[in-house]
Amino acid sequence: MGGIKRKTETTAQTESKSKSKKIKVDKSSTKRPAKADAVKPTKISKKAKVQENAEELIESDTSEEENGFHGVSAKKVAGPAIPEDEDVEMEGSASSDDSSPKKQMKKIGSTQKGNVALMEEQKAALAGLNATSSREAHAKQKALAKERKAGKPNADIIERSKKLWEKLRLKSHVEKEERQKLVAELFEIVTGRVKDFVFKHDSARVVQCAIKYSTMEQRRMIARELKGEYKTLAEGKYAKFLTAKLLEKGDPEIRDMIVTEFYGHVRRLINHPEAAWILDDTYRQVATTEQKARLLREWYGPEFSIKGLKATDTDTAELSVILEKSPEKRKPIMEHLEIQINQLIQKKLIGFTMLHDAMLQYFLCCKPGSEEANAFLEHFKPDPTLKEGEEADNVDLLKNLAFTKSGSRLVSLALAYGTAKDRKALLKPYKDTVEMMSYDANAHHVLLAALAVVDDTKLTSKTIFGELLPSNDSLSEKVLNLANDAHARTVILYPFASDAKWLFNDPTRERLSELYAIRSATSKKDPNTRQQEITKTIVPQLFTAITARAAEIAASHSGLQFMGEALVGAPGVETDKRNEALTEVAQIAQQIIDSSLPVSAGDAKAASQGKNMLKTLVQGGKFDPKLKKVVPVEPPLGFADLFWDQIKDNVLQWATGQGSFVIVGLAEAEGFGKKDGLMKALEKGQNELKAAAESSAEEPKTSKKIGKASKKGDKAQGEKKGNAGARILLEKL
Repeated sequence: MGGIKRKTETTAQTESKSKSKKIKVDKSSTKRPAKADAVKPTKISKKAKVQENAEELIESDTSEEENGFHGVSAKKVAGPAIPEDEDVEMEGSASSDDSSPKKQMKKIGSTQKGNVALMEEQKAALAGLNATSSREAHAKQKALAKERKAGKPNADIIERSKKLWEKLRLKSHVEKEERQKLVAELFEIVTGRVKDFVFKHDSARVVQCAIKYSTMEQRRMIARELKGEYKTLAEGKYAKFLTAKLLEKGDPEIRDMIVTEFYGHVRRLINHPEAAWILDDTYRQVATTEQKARLLREWYGPEFSIKGLKATDTDTAELSVILEKSPEKRKPIMEHLEIQINQLIQKKLIGFTMLHDAMLQYFLCCKPGSEEANAFLEHFKPDPTLKEGEEADNVDLLKNLAFTKSGSRLVSLALAYGTAKDRKALLKPYKDTVEMMSYDANAHHVLLAALAVVDDTKLTSKTIFGELLPSNDSLSEKVLNLANDAHARTVILYPFASDAKWLFNDPTRERLSELYAIRSATSKKDPNTRQQEITKTIVPQLFTAITARAAEIAASHSGLQFMGEALVGAPGVETDKRNEALTEVAQIAQQIIDSSLPVSAGDAKAASQGKNMLKTLVQGGKFDPKLKKVVPVEPPLGFADLFWDQIKDNVLQWATGQGSFVIVGLAEAEGFGKKDGLMKALEKGQNELKAAAESSAEEPKTSKKIGKASKKGDKAQGEKKGNAGARILLEKL
């Protein structure tokens, strides 16, 4: 029978007391045996005390023999039926041998070790039992789930379609013929049941796979079957991807079918966590101009989202035009639009192109400097109650705006109309993002706006060029990449050629013209002074990069344009570094003119630009179309002398070949101290110059031009053949 186990402290204390009593009894029993009876009541009282403290007793999971002593149950302790002679016998046995306590302790220790081993075995057995029961439970759960799936509608066909999908999605392991058979079988299953498939997370993928490998007619079949459900599909967690796949792989019929179902629900969809992205992707990438206008008009109020309202050719999304026709609607429309914008900004749903278009329309209808406009610009400013170390709430908004067409224009206008403090706050969030912005088709407009209107040139130089032109080993690599990118090069060349037609495309020129008109009233610094201050800041890094990578930069048409502008601009700054860069260019002049650089080999466009750049450098300035002459820079560049030292031994080869106009520029250059040596060398080679002037092999592309002209008629007969540069040199002689 199981005994009782005392708590640790109580057990130890009781055992120590009982042992001390037993020792006293042994001593007294040898001298006065009559007092043995007196000890018994004391032992009984101890047991009674244990009975009183029954709360501290716990049931043991081992027997009395396993615990190393003969305990008693609580009931027996309380009862009077305990034989006294057993206690006396225990006392006698203890007194009969002085070493019995030590033996008893050893026995207890060995018993405890046995108990520990037994407990470990019990734990292992219990763990095995739990593992077995857990596996069984999981097996039962799987079986139950399988039964439930089997009980659902279309369970068999969905399971079959999923197996087909598993095969189809392994692109590299399925032959084309086998894939066609699988797709045909899949369409046999899906046809007529598309709506049953698309609203489930697993079967929706099957339909997407079917669309991926389908023909256009099969896609139209699926699209027609889903007609009337596209709004619900867009709101589905998994079904929205099917809508996106249909728009991506579809045609105008499918597009119109889907977009028209969004009419009248724009406000609901743009605030929906799932449908908002589908709606915005449709608006940005798929919808036609008329469809975009119809979707955007719904931001202006409920009257624009009435279901069944047909758009006419005169309808437009330009809010200024709408308010001009109906000025009495200005207040409700502006209030409704502001509420819509605020809702999305508060929800942090700030990456939508549709939102950026709506924000631009709102700002364009605000009078500059008015309370309405200033309140709107507060969205772009950081929260004044922001704690130190926390990211400002305007950072994500401004970054998202910069990378869309309407958003970048909005930020540019905010920079143009803002105060000096506002401009600083607007530029701060773009830290560590400037390089990415410079390569983007829209975001680089924000950087150009900052360079055009911000008077604090130290701020723009540090914010923009501090990241684009770092003072480390990556400088030359970054300059090379910037110079060869169509968007990024406009940023680094703006301080040198802000009005160059060849540098900017039409949209960029329109954007800059808009900003120039505004800055005349909002900026105090003269534009030329602003550009010169920026130029002085960045030319040292540009000269360092040109010196290090001159051949690679000169290997492309864009790189040659950049090199010419940078070397001619700001002539009085860092003259030593400029001379080093000019020397490097002079050393590769022959390779530039021959297009023999590794990257530009055979590039006629690069060779043509190379001639123009070298001519500009030897003349020491740019050609002014108004004055119709070259305006040399001050102080002089001195490139003509460096160039002469490199080509004086083969000047006739230059004069009669591709670089003839470079020699013409050298002969006309002001301040060229070795002009007499040039003219003497040309006089010696007059016969070669005459031969080149009369020859028809001036350039490889001449034959193409003549061929084209001959097809049109006798247009090329009156044109002079030969090297035009050689003829000009003969005239000078």
